[in-house]
Amino acid sequence: MSTQTYPATPEPLWRPEPGRVAGARITRFHAFAARHHGAPDPAPADADPAAGYAALHRWSVTELDAFWRAVADWFAVDFATPPECALADPAMPGARWFPGATLNYAEHALRAGREPEQAAGPALLCVDERQRPEAVSWEELRHRVGSLAAALRRLGVRPGDRVSGYLPNIPEAVVALLATAAVGAVWTSCAPDFGARSVLDRFAQVEPVVLITVDGYRYGGKEHDRRETVAELRRELPSLRAVIHVPLLGTPAPEGTLEWADLTADAVEPEFTRVPFDHPLWVLYSSGTTGLPKAIVQSQGGILLEHLKQLGLHCDLGPGDRLFWYTSTGWMMWNFLVSGLLTGTTVVLYDGSPGHPATDAQWRIAERTRATVFGTSAAYVMACAKAGLRPGRDLDLSATRCVATTGSPLPPDGFRWLHDAVRPDLWIASVSGGTDVCSCFAGAVPTLPVYVGELQAPCLGTDLHSWDPAGEPLVDEVGELVVTTPMPSMPLRFWNDPDGTRYHKSYFDTYPGVWRHGDWITLTARGTVVIHGRSDSTLNRQGVRMGSADIYEVVERLPQIQESLVLGVEEPDGGYWMPLFVRLAPGAVLDDALRDTIRRTLREQLSPRHVPDEILAIEAVPHTLTGKRLEVPVKRLLQGTPLEKAVNAGSVDDLAALRFFERLGRRRATVSGSDYGE
Repeated sequence: MSTQTYPATPEPLWRPEPGRVAGARITRFHAFAARHHGAPDPAPADADPAAGYAALHRWSVTELDAFWRAVADWFAVDFATPPECALADPAMPGARWFPGATLNYAEHALRAGREPEQAAGPALLCVDERQRPEAVSWEELRHRVGSLAAALRRLGVRPGDRVSGYLPNIPEAVVALLATAAVGAVWTSCAPDFGARSVLDRFAQVEPVVLITVDGYRYGGKEHDRRETVAELRRELPSLRAVIHVPLLGTPAPEGTLEWADLTADAVEPEFTRVPFDHPLWVLYSSGTTGLPKAIVQSQGGILLEHLKQLGLHCDLGPGDRLFWYTSTGWMMWNFLVSGLLTGTTVVLYDGSPGHPATDAQWRIAERTRATVFGTSAAYVMACAKAGLRPGRDLDLSATRCVATTGSPLPPDGFRWLHDAVRPDLWIASVSGGTDVCSCFAGAVPTLPVYVGELQAPCLGTDLHSWDPAGEPLVDEVGELVVTTPMPSMPLRFWNDPDGTRYHKSYFDTYPGVWRHGDWITLTARGTVVIHGRSDSTLNRQGVRMGSADIYEVVERLPQIQESLVLGVEEPDGGYWMPLFVRLAPGAVLDDALRDTIRRTLREQLSPRHVPDEILAIEAVPHTLTGKRLEVPVKRLLQGTPLEKAVNAGSVDDLAALRFFERLGRRRATVSGSDYGE
């Protein structure tokens, strides 16, 4: 893989105007950091902005203590007790950030509401499939958080306790997260399209004391009742002390539960428990590719600093701006979206299908909410392009200065379509990061040009490299994405991993002391970044990472299926093909009825996103000699890699089983890719 090269685009698709560069918050931050924290002097106004950013980035990863102190000072982080330093120990894993400091994430997220001139303005704009935005003011948000935080304390919730949300992307979810953080408790959430087993695989690990849940949700013009699922969660989570009912579909509270409205009605100012910098803020979950999802613990202070940097500097957001990102509460981008509040930005919440009632749904939300930054998936952009949409012609998107994409690499045609179909002066920010850090490794820089198919640059404070298998750095060649110095939002630990073995194995086994993320990337000679997709077997449908193990467990319960293999294949045209291969039980036939059974079972027990694009019968599933399914080699075969380069033949139990996938990959290379999603 590391021998491939990536041809550079000769000219940028877009350059920011000089006035935009001068007015960007990252430009002002650079000057501040130079005056007060030893950063290199900013380049003159007529100099190349790329050289100035490169110098600032180099300083940010070589002088970590000074850089992160500068971030804290620039954003006026309110330490209840001051830190001894920014970074006491740079070793990975185990870096110690801001020792001695205490603070509260929710206090920072709500502080814009303390300003009289801003309190009556919208903190949240809430939209459903009817597309009629409804505002929640900063003052209202503060009072709801204050009321719920007081109720949680009355219920006995203390710092370190876990509060879980089975909620869609609605205001109640934001209030619940912030109230949990205000108490010093630990938030964790799943979207209500997750089936009971998927939720229990996650929540049961962390043993929540409170469950906040809807009775159902609306998606694609339909109501989906989840009361039976909630009843199962209540039965299977013995740690619960209280269940709070959010009647999204209007049903009465089940016996033994509390009404959301009763707990959030008091107009009280929130009380914030100041906790150590490394106190847990929330638990996110990996995809569960090889078993139970990893329960990833991130800190109040680490997320606060990382998200201030990412949203305030890289996304250039602040008071008066509006951030809309299509996401769900089961994806880290929801947590990232809520953190827009840290910068005083109005956050746009959309609860519904990405393409209902028509493909242009997200563009219409951006128009109606006057979104400054609109974030979506690369797959959605390509679907719009294939549908022939012209949102710049048909809608008023004059307020939207940036369209950001994540979930998968935005292909070159996606860049060109945004430039042509929205408008030529649009800032296109393809970004890449991960649940593991709840942030971006590379992506948006408002002062840099945009090249087709490339991310603008590594982010500040992220010592990003492309390495070959021997740990040697690569330029203009494909290698493993590694980060060689710590970031404050890296996990504190995994839940129920007391000696750190699982955490170490996940990121640090390949290159000791260096974070290996599992992406193929190219760092170009001009400093841009190209993402080539996963170097492991993680599924990534519409920006939501999923585990193959979840699918195997459901599918292989069916008596007709002996074994299965599911893959996510990034395609050259920007498509994403997720086939499911099944080895049938003796006498079984893969007909339309069985395919429908498989799809329905996955939809009901996991989520609609877990439903494959195609279901194909195979004679055998290939394995390693130790019995593991060969997901990554098969994926490479389906992307056209020759067999001898995709797998070590000596490590396979049945080399003949791989020939089928090699032939299928060759056939697919001669026809157009699959359609967008299901």
